[in-house]
Parts: sequence; structure tokens; C-alpha cells
Amino acid sequence: MLFRTAIVTGLAVLSLGACSQKTLPPGGEGICWHVTKQDGELKYHKLATNVPDLEHCAAELEGMRVRFLRMGGTTTEVTGAYKGNFIFVDKRGIFTAPSLEEHPYLAMVRTGDGRLAVPGAMPREAAPPAN
Repeated sequence: MLFRTAIVTGLAVLSLGACSQKTLPPGGEGICWHVTKQDGELKYHKLATNVPDLEHCAAELEGMRVRFLRMGGTTTEVTGAYKGNFIFVDKRGIFTAPSLEEHPYLAMVRTGDGRLAVPGAMPREAAPPAN
């Protein structure tokens, strides 16, 4: 009886999770969006068109972030969207998630000199030989 109650409770929790509202970004073929929050609502601003992939959209967002910082801005984090995925740009790198409620995963990392690269693309320094 206890086992069946645990299963029913687990299924109820799963079904509630499946019905929860998810905040999804806009799609659009080749459109890179800059996302801001105004008056509690998300606003989508078209940043670039004919963008071939998520990495190029992330580069557009990174360029915007750097230009704002050079002009004296203080915003170090930028949010964008590309083909139904949110993009989060900060000083650590580029993260992406299919909705705001899901955990973002690492898409690009910063190299030692601040450039962005796909994880694992940069060669690692050879470890010193063991004695």
C-alpha cells in the first residue's frame, strides 16, 4: 500500500511539472534577438538577420555587450534568443537553454585571452612529465 501511494504521489508531481508554464523564445529563421525585461515582461528586439547559427548569434550579442561596456555601460550580462533557444552571455562564456525555466548549459567558453571558443576546441597545454 505504501509503495502504491508513493507511485501515485510521484506521478502527480510529474504531471504537475508537465503542465507548468514555460517561457519560450521566438523562432524565426536566421533571426538573432536581444531580450530585455521591461515592466515585468520580456521584450524581443531584432539584433541581426541572416545569422547562420547559434554561435554567430552569440558573437553578435557578445559584440553588443562589449560595445556597451566601452561606451561606459555597466551591464555585463546580455540575454538573447535564436531559433527557439535562449542565449545568455556573461564574463564566463555563453550558455543556452530552450526555456527560461530550464537549466542553461555551456555552449562556448572564454579562452585565456577572453575570446570565445566551443568547449574542447582549444588545445590544452601538455602536462609536465611525471618523475
